[in-house]
Amino acid sequence: MEKQIDPRTLRTRKLIMDAFIELSTKKDFKDFTIGDITSAATVNRATFYNHFIDKYDLLEKVLRESVMREVLQEVRTHEDITEETIRATFISIIKFHTSISNQCPRSYKAFSPQIEIIFKYELQAFFSEWAKKKRSNQNRIEVETFAVMLSWSLYGAAMHSIQDYTTTKKEDYVKQILHFIKLE
Repeated sequence: MEKQIDPRTLRTRKLIMDAFIELSTKKDFKDFTIGDITSAATVNRATFYNHFIDKYDLLEKVLRESVMREVLQEVRTHEDITEETIRATFISIIKFHTSISNQCPRSYKAFSPQIEIIFKYELQAFFSEWAKKKRSNQNRIEVETFAVMLSWSLYGAAMHSIQDYTTTKKEDYVKQILHFIKLE
């Protein structure tokens, strides 16, 4: 039997996370403190530390639980890795980064390394699970290499596309990527 989490604990955790997100829209990440977060969340410091180690732990959890869930759910709706899955993943990465940079322009630069780590890890896990099922005749190293190469290259290409100041449309950019990916 799975242990139920107290609803008050969930509510408190959400208050802290929401306060963090709100502060991120107003201040640079480096400029706000645990005190700022607890004040905005109307909780005390001890309560904060019952849920999170520090503001970096909070950042990771906010990205994983509150924000990235939507993007990764989109990717996981695909049962197979097809050109459409690649396209959807690529566009999701771009939309996510664009949204965060617009919502939290002052903290976006501080968030970017953590976002990259989470994206690569989660995408790699998804592609690895898929490859284990679909490429069962390949050894574990080949499967993991496929998952790493696909997740990292998709993320890197999406970031390059965001930073590409030419008039290349995102749809055209992803078509170019598909020439280099072998899915069978």
